[in-house]
Amino acid sequence: MTAGKTNTLTKLIVVALGMFGFGFALVPFYYKICEVTGINSGDEQSLVKNTQVDTSRWVTIEFDANTNEGLPWQFRTTQRSIKVHPGQLVQVEYEAANNSDHAIVGQAVPSYGPARAGAFFKKIECFCFTPQKLAAGERRQMPVLFVLDPSMDKDLHTVTLSYTFFNTDPKAQTATLPEKVPHG
Repeated sequence: MTAGKTNTLTKLIVVALGMFGFGFALVPFYYKICEVTGINSGDEQSLVKNTQVDTSRWVTIEFDANTNEGLPWQFRTTQRSIKVHPGQLVQVEYEAANNSDHAIVGQAVPSYGPARAGAFFKKIECFCFTPQKLAAGERRQMPVLFVLDPSMDKDLHTVTLSYTFFNTDPKAQTATLPEKVPHG
């Protein structure tokens, strides 16, 4: 073999090895780009993907909606109850309407019955995460997306998810409290 042919063969081997190495290097680059840009890295996706549905049992979930007396809103569930398997992805809707003549900001606070069931609710999306501002007369559908943890106690067959909306304006909160009577 001549020196020119050996030189060309060496260059081709180096290029082939370089391309092979570059192919392997693309995988960590891809993951790094996803990490920096936030693509495919949401906790919601991993929560749903890693959940195992327990089809051997059913849990009835009852829904409840309330407003504090300092909030002139109408708040209701769009369904009273559903039956689900633990681990199943569930979406339900609540509806709120501002019956006042001005915009109001409200905050929903969840509660669970029995209280120990709250540890097994894994909310992915919920209107309770942030305050909700409704314009005068506005009506809004608000979703709740959740999964019941499959490790939920086996003796829990019925769970209640309840929300109470409160007016975030401190004046509205104190207006509903009784006046203090001076001691004397």
